[in-house]
Amino acid sequence: MLRGTAYLYLVEYSDMLPLSGLRIVAVEQYGAGPFGTLYLANLGAEIIKIEDISRGGDVGRTVGPYFLESESGDNSSLFFQAFNHNKRSLSLNLSSPQGQEILHKLILSADALTDNLRGDVPGKLGITYKQLGKLNPKIVCAHLTAYGRNGERAKWPGYDYPVQAEAGYFKLTGDPDGPPTRCGLSLVDLSTGVALALAVVSGVLSARETGKGRDIDVSLFDNALYNLSYVAMWQLNAGHNQKRVPRSAHFSLSPCQLYKTKDDWIYLMCNKEKFWKALCQCIEYPELADAPKFANFRERRKNQSELTEILDEILSKKDTAEWLKILAGQVPAAPVYDVEQALTNPFVSDTNRIQTIPGDHGKDIKILAPSIRCDGEMVNFKRAPTLGEDTKDILAELGYSGAEIAKLAKYGII
Repeated sequence: MLRGTAYLYLVEYSDMLPLSGLRIVAVEQYGAGPFGTLYLANLGAEIIKIEDISRGGDVGRTVGPYFLESESGDNSSLFFQAFNHNKRSLSLNLSSPQGQEILHKLILSADALTDNLRGDVPGKLGITYKQLGKLNPKIVCAHLTAYGRNGERAKWPGYDYPVQAEAGYFKLTGDPDGPPTRCGLSLVDLSTGVALALAVVSGVLSARETGKGRDIDVSLFDNALYNLSYVAMWQLNAGHNQKRVPRSAHFSLSPCQLYKTKDDWIYLMCNKEKFWKALCQCIEYPELADAPKFANFRERRKNQSELTEILDEILSKKDTAEWLKILAGQVPAAPVYDVEQALTNPFVSDTNRIQTIPGDHGKDIKILAPSIRCDGEMVNFKRAPTLGEDTKDILAELGYSGAEIAKLAKYGII
């Protein structure tokens, strides 16, 4: 059930969304933490984003190089908008006694607190379960750090790209003849944010069953390492140290890589034997499916270079678009798009996968639709807040008078 005045804010969201009524206090900045709470917001949760007023709020507010000309506030960064729409902003100096008092009042009505700070900071700011559980035994404190809150690296700052480098990603990505290469996106940040969201929901579910919250930890490094998955299993148990392979190929399956077409490239992924047979039929070379050297995954991998030459020659006879029509629904295949092509792809643009948020001055802000769909229910999108935009409303909900709020502002607490 929704609580008191919080209902007034959340009523504009669909009450059918699975996390409606969930209140999350987020001490967050930049990318990984905000991406995790964005998932929760898009599922109906109320996210109260605490931003340090003494430091100008979330550093993401200043990240360029692209800004919204239609937004005149400190929320004009497109980077910031990407991670923080559908949230409320509470500007607050948590290092002050008065800031801690406000936090403690807020925690009484919250289900969870999230943070993505350096590992030694949550304890210093008083936002661990040991500190907040005394006020609200059901509170879940979910911490996203670079290397964990304990150990020799607890005080280390950390970011996606260095973690990718240390976790082996650079030497798994790109062609063998090129330099070590990072993933094109901040996959460690993004995937760790999703892990944070799962941690929060799991913790709250447990707290509602047991009446007891907890600390839950995820870190960029642990998540990056865990993402190695089967490649790690190969090394740990079979001694295989996987290296980069040409043309973004799968490490063990073939055909599964880039192939040349008449005008561009196409990516084929025959990760089941039936798809290999279907491919041979679609390209009108059924005899390839029965050739002993290509009869199964083991043989195709052994003869992968020869198979690549054969398929390049065949596929180079038609444009990528022509092949996609022939292979559609028969063989997993995709064009190789840049970002603009990916976003203007009719499968994206014609299927509500891009949504809009009303801007302050009549110009809509385009965003991507959430990847989790709930039977046609979708949150009503709101632009990312300006720094402290919701501070007065939140404090009023907590029982502060106008005079008290003005005094807090005067002394730099909010």
